[in-house]
Amino acid sequence: MKPDCSNIFSNIPSQLPEELFECLLERDNVHIERIVSRGHVTPEGYWYDQAFDEWVMLLQGQAVICYERDQARIALKAGDYLLIPAHTRHRVEWTAPDTDCVWLAIHLL
Repeated sequence: MKPDCSNIFSNIPSQLPEELFECLLERDNVHIERIVSRGHVTPEGYWYDQAFDEWVMLLQGQAVICYERDQARIALKAGDYLLIPAHTRHRVEWTAPDTDCVWLAIHLL
């Protein structure tokens, strides 16, 4: 039996009116997804407050994440990754508008 194989950079729609979230793998304690942003940001005034840790890597593009607690802004470029601990309120402040920002997000449930 040949294993399923895909490419993280394939099948990205040319039109992306909203950020794209795709589940790549889901198991009891882990959820892995691909996120594609193209100028998308977290809605004004909204902060993510997740009940689980999230490890995220920006595979392509540029982005800025902001933490509510100290208003720290983290500029990310391709290859950068970080762990966002559970209940760390954060938001995506900016993503490059002229390129696909491809994220790999691992939710540790």
